[in-house]
Amino acid sequence: MKIKQKLTIKYFRTKMKLLSLVSKRTTAEKTFELFCTPFSKKKYPLPPVFSSAELLEYTLNQKKIIGYCWNKGKAKKVLILHGFGSAAHKFHTFVHPLVQKGYEVVAFDAPAHGSSEGNMTNVIEYTQLIELVTEKNGPFISFIAHSFGGIAISLAMEKIKHDEKTKIVLIAPATETETAINGAFKMLQIQNKVIREEFDNIIFERSGKPTSWFSIRRAMNNIKASVLWIHDEEDDITPISDALLVKQDNHSNIQFIITKGFGHRNIYHSREIKNEIFDFL
Repeated sequence: MKIKQKLTIKYFRTKMKLLSLVSKRTTAEKTFELFCTPFSKKKYPLPPVFSSAELLEYTLNQKKIIGYCWNKGKAKKVLILHGFGSAAHKFHTFVHPLVQKGYEVVAFDAPAHGSSEGNMTNVIEYTQLIELVTEKNGPFISFIAHSFGGIAISLAMEKIKHDEKTKIVLIAPATETETAINGAFKMLQIQNKVIREEFDNIIFERSGKPTSWFSIRRAMNNIKASVLWIHDEEDDITPISDALLVKQDNHSNIQFIITKGFGHRNIYHSREIKNEIFDFL
């Protein structure tokens, strides 16, 4: 973790501790806002492959959303979905191989990420983005999703028309929202049960769903697509333990690849893993 991030976390720990003495509900609201806010939103020079992309621009919840399209007009279409705190440019090495396979390739910066507008986002909004992009640029026969993008596409597939021919690649997906929240509370050193209950209440008030509903394991019961699930044993962001519970469910449409040594972010940079993905598609 970078020094700036450590200082930011230390600041918020102190802030939440003091705020909790005044109001448990307000502490939960501020924690929810922080949970939905990427640590940083730096703009980096786009890799050369983006110079050949068609720029896409949509509006979602009054935010301008920026996307990119390569090889437009092909019958096969793939949508790439990045993780929390990331952006479309992180998957630039995927573009040429997918184009060579005859795909139209589409990738977007999620709200509050990359070149898209906003300071906060959540899985509901990311799911809305997937539905919007599918309506405007789809239908897609394939999806590649990392981390936060993984749970978003899983929830979206419960609404998007698809069948067994649809292919989804989940790379270190954020399997259980409850696990992510537990991690955030641990990082902020918030141990008060009332604050956690209020946090869950906020989720229910805004979505009409309990926290447990935001689960890839639950959603998989409603997904017909062929799934390639790639997860690393040493992932410190989306723990392998959640993925293994899905594996134990023995869904016939899911193929698992368990790796070791890549962690959460390096896994999709591996040449071996990319070859597995391209072969699957």
